[in-house]
Amino acid sequence: MKRKTYKVEALGCRTNQYEAQAFRDQLSQMGYELAADNETADLCIVNTCTVTESADSHSRHLIRQFAKQNPDTQLVVTGCLAERDPDSLRVINGVTQVVSNKNKETLLNDLFPEAEVPEFSIKNFDAHTRAFVKVQDGCNSFCTYCIIPYVRGRSRSKPIQDILREVRELVESGFKEIVLTGINVGDFDHGGKLADLVRAVDGIDGVERLRVSSIDPDEIDEDLQDAILNGKKTCHSMHIVLQAGSNVILKRMNRKYTRQLFLETVRRLRSASPQFTVTTDIIVGFPGETEVDFEETLEVMREVQFAKVHMFPYSDRPRTKAATFPNKVPHDIAKARKAKVLQLSEEMAFSLRQQYVGQKMKILTEEGKGKDEGHLFGHTENFLGVLIERGSYTTNQILEVELVANLPEGLVGRVCA
Repeated sequence: MKRKTYKVEALGCRTNQYEAQAFRDQLSQMGYELAADNETADLCIVNTCTVTESADSHSRHLIRQFAKQNPDTQLVVTGCLAERDPDSLRVINGVTQVVSNKNKETLLNDLFPEAEVPEFSIKNFDAHTRAFVKVQDGCNSFCTYCIIPYVRGRSRSKPIQDILREVRELVESGFKEIVLTGINVGDFDHGGKLADLVRAVDGIDGVERLRVSSIDPDEIDEDLQDAILNGKKTCHSMHIVLQAGSNVILKRMNRKYTRQLFLETVRRLRSASPQFTVTTDIIVGFPGETEVDFEETLEVMREVQFAKVHMFPYSDRPRTKAATFPNKVPHDIAKARKAKVLQLSEEMAFSLRQQYVGQKMKILTEEGKGKDEGHLFGHTENFLGVLIERGSYTTNQILEVELVANLPEGLVGRVCA
């Protein structure tokens, strides 16, 4: 009997990555095997992204690449670009079907109506040592630059009991670190609030580390702060979204917080836990952003010392309010601001890591950056990157290391005896 094979790829956010893994798990349970890189798959699925113009371009490139490498196969395209602009994807040679986001979770049921299709959830997370668990989808915020509410729909949450069952299955598969993720995870509300979910997952035997994905500062109330700071396995690090350090720009973006609230949220967390670290997102070149506005963003970066910054140059998105705004920032100025943010983010992250040299901390091991055969990489509980010599160690181990040096790529650790 001929083996049935598949290839699944996703671009963009952690929610997209989770959904791609759900497809892989469904197909594996249906008897499909992952096709080798040089092998033509029977079924290919691409989960696209449309958050920026660059994401659109990368999505189309991946679709064409799949079509070229897997001729005459079933090539299904879904995701946010498929929701926003399906007609542009249908005309790409090789695409056999375009599926909207609202039909994504039943995609395989619709492809194989006679088959018994497993639940759309994950039991594994291929090539990762931390598992992202989607707990929420959609967004009600309508930030002026963002297309996501139009392509993901209104906010909705998964029932807590379904999430707990999924986490238990991941723990049974050997995963030690769980990341609760969603399009706007702070909106979680199904059988409890996000703080209730954090406490429930924190109580599952076998969970060694628990993180909350990207969240806005106004969503970190006292209850969630308590759940994070006083949990047994909760990590003292969060991805708290800034986007801009200027109140003028934040208001124009329709963000629901101010610069002052962002900084106060970080101060509260660090007052209770001095080693608490923060990663963030920043948009440069938003329409009307002046040099004064931009400098205010740099000031916040200097004050907070982010462990990592995800930087996005502003990109007009169809149907969004910001696409109609005047005073667009010229490309060369936006490019220069992008370079400044990237340089300062590296400097601040290096300075933050330097404070930990000489300390002993635990890391969860993963593959070395750039597939370096001689080293393993890992993150501390507060999300500092650490390199160690591979030796006899493997991925997905929690090791205590002494932090002996600080390099541009991260801290250098020596495993404690």
